[in-house]
Parts: sequence; structure tokens; C-alpha cells
Amino acid sequence: MSATQDNESATSKNINELIHDARAPLNRISMQAELIKLVLENDMPREKALEAATKIINSCQECSQFLEKISNK
Repeated sequence: MSATQDNESATSKNINELIHDARAPLNRISMQAELIKLVLENDMPREKALEAATKIINSCQECSQFLEKISNK
């Protein structure tokens, strides 16, 4: 394998790892959105929905950081 192919393979592997890492906050976003939906449907305490919304915001920011890393490759 040539040096160029090695470099392309390493870059592809690194990008795939970053994409994999970005999925974690996306999964958290999905889970927290489901929690908000349950809170609203079942008249649960408002604080639970606010906590979930805060977690969604934090996970969105984390995902944005991963996407920034990917775009810099």
C-alpha cells in the first residue's frame, strides 16, 4: 500500500471514529426528547422536562463540537 493510500485510510478511519462519537450525543438527545414527551403526556413534574431540555442543549453542543472536528479533517 502506498503512503497516499495509508494516509487516506487513516483519515477515513479517523472520520469514521468521529462520526461514531457524534452518535452518542444524538442518542442522548433522542432519549431526552422522549422523556419530555412522557412528562407532557403524563402530567409529570415540570422540572423533569426542564432537566431533559438542558441535557438536549448540552448534547447538541457536544455534537456540534464533533462535527467541527470532522469538518476540519
